[in-house]
Amino acid sequence: MRYRVFILLLIGFLTACKKDDPGMVQGPTPYALEIPSLFSEKLITPVLPTNNPLTEEGVALGEKLFFDKRLSLDGNISCASCHLPQQAFSDRRAVSLGIRGQEGERNAMPIFNLAWNYDDRFNWDGKALSLEAQAFRPVTHPKEMGNTWVNVARTLQEDTVYPNLFEQAFGTYKIDSVVITKALAQFERTLISAQAPFDQFLLGQRNLTPRQENGLAIFMDEDRGDCFHCHGSENNPLWTDNDFHNNGLDTDFADLGLGAITGDPADNGKFRTPSLRNLTRTAPYMHDGRFQTLEEVVNHYSEGLNPSATIDPLMKKVNQGGVQLTAQDKADLIAFLRSLSDPNFGQGIGPGD
Repeated sequence: MRYRVFILLLIGFLTACKKDDPGMVQGPTPYALEIPSLFSEKLITPVLPTNNPLTEEGVALGEKLFFDKRLSLDGNISCASCHLPQQAFSDRRAVSLGIRGQEGERNAMPIFNLAWNYDDRFNWDGKALSLEAQAFRPVTHPKEMGNTWVNVARTLQEDTVYPNLFEQAFGTYKIDSVVITKALAQFERTLISAQAPFDQFLLGQRNLTPRQENGLAIFMDEDRGDCFHCHGSENNPLWTDNDFHNNGLDTDFADLGLGAITGDPADNGKFRTPSLRNLTRTAPYMHDGRFQTLEEVVNHYSEGLNPSATIDPLMKKVNQGGVQLTAQDKADLIAFLRSLSDPNFGQGIGPGD
C-alpha cells in the first residue's frame, strides 16, 4: 500500500514539475479541430485514427512538408504543385504534371473534408486505404515525384530544422516515411470547406435566388436531375456518398478504376464520387479531366450517358441518353451547383503561413 501511494505521489510530483518547468520536454499539443456547425447538426463526425491523433506540431509540420519540393527527385515538385490552395487544392489540369513535366494518369482530386471520409478508400480508384497511405505513393510514383523514401528521409534528416520539428511532433529525431506521411495526413485532415453560400442558406444567413431554388429542386427530382443519390443533399453537407460508381462516361474502359484494384469485373469503370463543393475552382472534371466546364458535365448527365456492362443502376435513363433537361433547367442546376463553392477556402495556407 505504501509503495502504491509513493508511486502516485511521484507521478503527481513529476506532472507538476513538467507543467511548471518550461525546460522539461512535453508531448505535442492536441489540435482542436473546428467542426462546422452544419456537420455537427447532421451528426457527421470526423474519422480520426487513434494511431495518428491531430496535434498542433504535427499539423504545422505536415503543412511545411506539403509545400516542400525536396520531396521530389528533381526538387521541382511538391504536394502543392498538384494541389494548389487557391484552386481548392486541385490544379486546373486534366491530368497533373510530375517531374520532368511528365503527364500523370488522372486528374488531381481536390483536398477538403477528408476527415469525414467514412469509406476509408481514397483516390479515384480507392487504392489507398487511409490518408497516410494516400500520401505514400506520389513520392515514389515515376510520373509524380519520382523519388525514393530513403532519399527523402535522408534529405530531411540532414536539414537543420526538420529533425527538431519531427521530435516535437512525434517524439523522435529519426525521420522516415511513417512519420512523414503521418504529418501530411494530419495537415490534410484540417482542410475543411463549409462556408459556401448554400451553407449560409442552411444556417439562415442568406436566401437562395429563384434560379438556385429551382436548381436545387432539379437536383433532388428523380425525374429531372436525380443527382442526390450519389452526391447527397442538404442533409449530407459533404455532397458525396464517398462511394464508387460507373456514371456512364464510356462503353469500353481504358481505365478500369476500382476494378483494377479489386480485380472484380463488376467494378470496372467505377470511380470515386467527388464532392460537389468548390466546383467553380476545380475544373476540369471527372477522373481524366475530360470535361472543361460545368455545362459539359450537366450535358453528359442530360443526354450523354453511355451504356456498359457495369453502368450504375442509378443511371436509370441511360437508354435515352440521360435525364433530358431543358436549357433553362440546365442553367438553373448549374446556378445551384455554383452556390456550393466556398470563396474563403484555402486562404492563408501556404509556405511560411
